[in-house]
Amino acid sequence: MKNVTLAVDDEVLADVRRYAAAHNTSVNALVRQALESIAERARRQQTEWDALFEEADQAGARIGEKTWSRDDLHER
Repeated sequence: MKNVTLAVDDEVLADVRRYAAAHNTSVNALVRQALESIAERARRQQTEWDALFEEADQAGARIGEKTWSRDDLHER
């Protein structure tokens, strides 16, 4: 496990320390949980993208050349 040093606003840290104490945990545990949650969400999203592209490949979907410009899509 790696250690990470963070710079946090004093008022934010005081609020988080109070929250951690009220919930019988530590600031370290809260940060670890937040980072684990972000990492899990990123892994899940990647898995979902991989599954989507796999389905598209199996269905024979192909991406052709871009034949339009941004201006074509947003004519005024």
